[in-house]
Formats: sequence, structure tokens, C-alpha cells
Amino acid sequence: MTEYERSRTMPAQPEQVFDQAANIGQLETWLPAALHVEAEELPAVTVHEDRTDEDTSALLRAQRDQMRLEWGTRDQGSYAGWLQVAGIDGGASEVTVHLSFFDERHDPGETTVRDALDTSLQRLEEQVRLRVDHAAG
Repeated sequence: MTEYERSRTMPAQPEQVFDQAANIGQLETWLPAALHVEAEELPAVTVHEDRTDEDTSALLRAQRDQMRLEWGTRDQGSYAGWLQVAGIDGGASEVTVHLSFFDERHDPGETTVRDALDTSLQRLEEQVRLRVDHAAG
């Protein structure tokens, strides 16, 4: 098993960050560009990965009371992950994303995963900023 984790501080309340991250209709605004999530009957989703051109049955659960998203493959158990939002001083939040690959064939490698996580967190922050700025203005 291989695990990866990245964090980023965002200038918004944890509820605002979590609501943006958990919005099923806007996942593609912050997920890696090569992943596409289609909701079925939640928590069931289908994830399409451009790199392999495959659809994978997965689960996605949002636990607002814990400010946590969890996901993973349904049938083959090849990967799982979570996103956790925590409030920090000054009205900011820390967002941590963790991925676990149980099947080495699904692990695209440390550099690729690290870059994808960093880019995703950056894109999430941009979406949160847009939402917060729009609500304030």
C-alpha cells in the first residue's frame, strides 16, 4: 500500500470550504482534470479516469458534522481517500487530502500524485475564494 497526503491553508471559514469541496455538481472545478465524477444514487458514483479511459464504481460520502469527505472504489478496493477541513485561527481553514492506493497498478507515482493533490488544493482554494468574494460582494 502507498499513501500520499498534502495540506493547504485557505482564507475562509471551514464550513465554506467544506461546502465547496462537497458540492457534487462542482467536483470537477477542483479535482484533477483527468478525473470526472458522475453521481448515481449517493453515495454511489462513477469515476472516469482519462489516463486509463476507464470507468470505476466508487463511493463518495460527505460528513458535514465532521467536515470530512471520504471516497474509494466499490468493487475492487484499489484506492481510497479523504479530505478533512479544520478551522484555524483568524477565520482560515486547513484542508488535508489523503490518498491510499491498495493496488500498485492504480498508483500513478509519487510525483504525479503530489502534483495532482497540490493542483487540486490550489483549484479548491480558487473556487472557495470565488464563492466567498461573491457572497461578500
